[in-house]
Amino acid sequence: MTTKLTVADVLERAIQKEIESQELYTRLGRTATDAAARDLLGQMTRAEKKHEELLRRYLRGELGEGALARDHVLDYRIAEHLAEPSLEPDMKLAEILLAAANREKASHDFYHALAGAHPPGNVRRLLEELASQELEHKQHVEYLYTEVAFPQTDGG
Repeated sequence: MTTKLTVADVLERAIQKEIESQELYTRLGRTATDAAARDLLGQMTRAEKKHEELLRRYLRGELGEGALARDHVLDYRIAEHLAEPSLEPDMKLAEILLAAANREKASHDFYHALAGAHPPGNVRRLLEELASQELEHKQHVEYLYTEVAFPQTDGG
């Protein structure tokens, strides 16, 4: 069965996911012992905040040309991009990073699909840029994952 959501529904869910990502990266940044990891997580938190702000501007109708109406129905399985397993308090850092990488992949897929629903123009380009940024975040988190899951030994 296909889920029918309006643009406003999708944007509100996307905003919530961006907020959840900010909270996750802030929490990870507080516990990270590596300075480079803390810096990267801080950068990712700020990037997710910018995504949230852009989506809020879209929701308020401030993006102009190429934006779909708030009540426009998107008739495809966009909710599939928003489902993810819950994070458990006792998860190891490597598991959290893997979940974060999956979250970033889902966000990339979500923005890519949403961009495809828009006509060519500024809004479509903005959504494609968000998709690209989420893919970069995935790559950063995967790098952190490899550092945690497969640490370098003193012997090289």
